[in-house]
Amino acid sequence: MKKISTKISLFILIGILIAACNTQKRVPEGKMRLVKNNITVNNLLTNEENAYNQLYQKPNSSLLLGYPLRLNLYNLANLNPDSTYQATFEKHPKRYARQSKFLSAKQVDRLGKSFLYHGIHDFLKKVGEPPVLLDSAKTSKSVMRLKYYYFNKGFFDVKTSYTVDTIKNKKAKVTYHIATQKPYFIDSLKTSITTPALDSLYQVQKKQTLIKTGEQYLTINFEEEKNRISTHFRNNGAYYFQPTNISFDIDTISKANKANVNVIINDYTYQDKDSSKTAPFKLYQISKVAIYTDYAANKTNLKITDSTRYKNFDLYSHQKLKYKPHAITDAIFITKGTPFADYKTVLTTRYLNNLKIFNYPSIQYEMDPKDSTATSLIAKIYLTPRKKYSFATFLDVTHSNIQEVGVSISPSITIRNVFNGAETLELSGRGTIGSSKDLANPNNQFFNVSEYGADLKLNIPRVFLPFSTERIIPKSMIPSTLMAVGIARQTNIGLDKENFTGAVTYNWTPKKNTTARFDLFNAQFVRNLNPTNYFNVYRSSYSALNTIGKSYNTNPLYFDNDQDRNLLIQSGTSGFTNEALYGGNSMNLNATDFQAVKSIEERRMRLTEDDFIFATSFTFSKTTKKDLQDRSFYQFRTKIESAGSILSLLASTIKSPKNANGNHEIFNLEYSEYIKTELDYIKHWDLNHEKVLAFRSFFGIAIPFGNSDNIPFSRSYFSGGSNDNRAWRPYSLGPGSSGAVNDFNEANMKIALSTEFRFKILGDFKGALFADAGNIWNIYDNVTDEKATFTGIKSLKDIALGSGFGLRYDLTFLVVRFDFGFKTYDPANTTGKKWFRQYNFANSVLNFGINYPF
Repeated sequence: MKKISTKISLFILIGILIAACNTQKRVPEGKMRLVKNNITVNNLLTNEENAYNQLYQKPNSSLLLGYPLRLNLYNLANLNPDSTYQATFEKHPKRYARQSKFLSAKQVDRLGKSFLYHGIHDFLKKVGEPPVLLDSAKTSKSVMRLKYYYFNKGFFDVKTSYTVDTIKNKKAKVTYHIATQKPYFIDSLKTSITTPALDSLYQVQKKQTLIKTGEQYLTINFEEEKNRISTHFRNNGAYYFQPTNISFDIDTISKANKANVNVIINDYTYQDKDSSKTAPFKLYQISKVAIYTDYAANKTNLKITDSTRYKNFDLYSHQKLKYKPHAITDAIFITKGTPFADYKTVLTTRYLNNLKIFNYPSIQYEMDPKDSTATSLIAKIYLTPRKKYSFATFLDVTHSNIQEVGVSISPSITIRNVFNGAETLELSGRGTIGSSKDLANPNNQFFNVSEYGADLKLNIPRVFLPFSTERIIPKSMIPSTLMAVGIARQTNIGLDKENFTGAVTYNWTPKKNTTARFDLFNAQFVRNLNPTNYFNVYRSSYSALNTIGKSYNTNPLYFDNDQDRNLLIQSGTSGFTNEALYGGNSMNLNATDFQAVKSIEERRMRLTEDDFIFATSFTFSKTTKKDLQDRSFYQFRTKIESAGSILSLLASTIKSPKNANGNHEIFNLEYSEYIKTELDYIKHWDLNHEKVLAFRSFFGIAIPFGNSDNIPFSRSYFSGGSNDNRAWRPYSLGPGSSGAVNDFNEANMKIALSTEFRFKILGDFKGALFADAGNIWNIYDNVTDEKATFTGIKSLKDIALGSGFGLRYDLTFLVVRFDFGFKTYDPANTTGKKWFRQYNFANSVLNFGINYPF
């Protein structure tokens, strides 16, 4: 019965698709549906996207292979559902009376507005797309736009036309013909600037002009040249100058296909009563900078009661001044005695806004009435303070590589201007409960992960050091200092941890879209609260040890019963391991099993020991992304981190004794020592029509030395998961070709490459095809397994490859994502069985994620 129902459903679906596939269903008689546009330039077909963007009419959108899904959905809709509903009663008059006996007449009428009769058709019309009918008026407009488009590229004699090719079944194809003729080139460039001061400024940057002799005429270059000249003038005192004050005289008569350009800048035109007058442009100086520190729209008539002068800045307040003068003046780039400059206004606004203690500032300029030459400006800066105290509570639903779902709440209090130096102090708490299938969960609890903690952060809007850093990091880079301490306790039905952190971090912006971060120190102390639960969490380690134990163990205190002979956790596992490794080989383990037990014990000790990390790091990031809508950009991030070196230098200086392992200790704990570096590069290409090709590459390596022979678990790398290689679950890939024999596989070197083709499916529904490659390896540490170790170029053969497809729904503020990953190349499989051996849905991995992976 189930098979018959499935077949019936399939036949119905096929029938609906066949009915909808009549793409001319809604095309009236005498009309044609536009199915294709072609543009030929000098008899050659072009694919230039900007040229096609000039067209007023474009064919119906389509998916892959040209299937017009939205058109077919629209064709499924009943355009007049009300009439259809009423027609059913007109054909069967007694039906209305029968239905009215069970339902009231009003309910029968309302049934016609239900989703079944009406709403489903409204939905299909909304998500669908009506057929694009050929419109000769719009085609003519397209021809004119194409003419202007090529005219602006220097083809002044361009000829344009179009032809319509009729295809059967009411379809039409339009071909636009462009004959560009010869382009025009810039032959000469001269200027006519009537204001001598502006002419002198122009000559300073004359070589930077965007209009160059010998180059083809482009209208966009003239527009950008206007902006360049205007920006240069306004950054050097020309307060009243605007791009509209610039015009170009272009002479194309003198020579064939040559254009002589004259840049014309006339005097300043202004209105004096009822008449217009002209005068040379003036260059203005700043004569005073007035800062109103507690401005409000309803306080404009209140008297100023407190004021002070600090380094040629005048600060005013209606009440007692609440800020140390330097805290505000450090953010002001507009200074007395310097020329007016637009860029200083922008920098000042940006820095003041970055203080986070004021609302968006207002900066106004007024003529100085005391200056008889009328060339001085008073800069007035109006600052509206935010509330000193603010409270916030955030509720968040999260997802990570090892946590399917988590719910967190984070209350916080922010105190602004806490020390009267524009500092911001934030005290926050957090509590999280979550669910993870990757953790030991003997009671089968849904919420098996929890964490709570508190953080204290102090943000200082400058570099906080006992010496000046202005020459290295000028205030134009908007530096800040963050001091933070935190404590957290994590319970995950596993080892459970307490985490104590402390950091001093400096942030600045060297250039636009570029950020730098220097962690003077970042200290972390991790204490395992439940180390005896290790073998309940890391079940694969237990299974390997238990198998060996069954072969060698004869001590009844170590196993559960005489039949199963499973090692008891914790007494049996620790007893057997100690006797096997440190009992003089009384159990007679062979070399292979002895090494296996030793490796299991070393991993257990590493993952259960407390960690103390004292690191210094530098991070540099750069992006060309302009805004959220920018789909063609790159991002680059690099980081270098050194841990333990300062402590080792200090230990050597004071000649601190070493412990039995030959390592130094602090607080009776061996601290970690390593150097770590990362490179991360992301590139997006906008392929137009809402198609994007995205690429990411990552390389990271952490090398232990000195006081350590391995990397702390929290600083190591793993592979797999929704933001990594999506054909493997988190921690389930690698290291190398070892086959992920542990529960949480990690290593100290990682390579990751991902490519993703993103496209629109329907409305806010998006799709993606992707390929992820990469793996992790051990290198220069205490791991000796050849399969897990990177030994050179030949180890790159162990790079795993996963591929798949994804479905996404764009909610504007975030993207909900589902990705299906398939193991394409698995380096852990035997030779000859690495490719496409598990390439099926049964072995696929479904990843849920928030926002794009890169």
